[in-house]
Amino acid sequence: MTTPPPDWLTGTARSPLDDKLGIEIVDYAPDRLVATMPVAGNEQPFGLLHGGATCALVETIGSVAAAMGAGPGKQVVGIELNASYLRAATSGTVTAVCTPVRRGRTLSTFLIEVADDEGRATATARLTCMTLSGRQ
Repeated sequence: MTTPPPDWLTGTARSPLDDKLGIEIVDYAPDRLVATMPVAGNEQPFGLLHGGATCALVETIGSVAAAMGAGPGKQVVGIELNASYLRAATSGTVTAVCTPVRRGRTLSTFLIEVADDEGRATATARLTCMTLSGRQ
């Protein structure tokens, strides 16, 4: 891990779904979060990485980026997710890189690019999150 999570975020950045899918955030740099997910166990019936698993990866990393931008004591919720699938992943690990497009007081938007082990783009997505005033 290059950049560790902020102390206040530790423990709240993982969900049971992340555990089931094998999603791991490997770099918490505020302007470039990076997460990985194995293809094995996350395929659809034809042996390709499931689009829903890709969306879960994207929403996880984008939501953590939004939470980091919002700061302690705030809650963020995804309000829009748009994903385009560019190439099938059939083995190995996919890596998602999340960069901010806009960080506002209430809304934040992130671009997430997903690539296979060879660095080939498999999906691109945009996630917009809303920041709420406190834990709901």
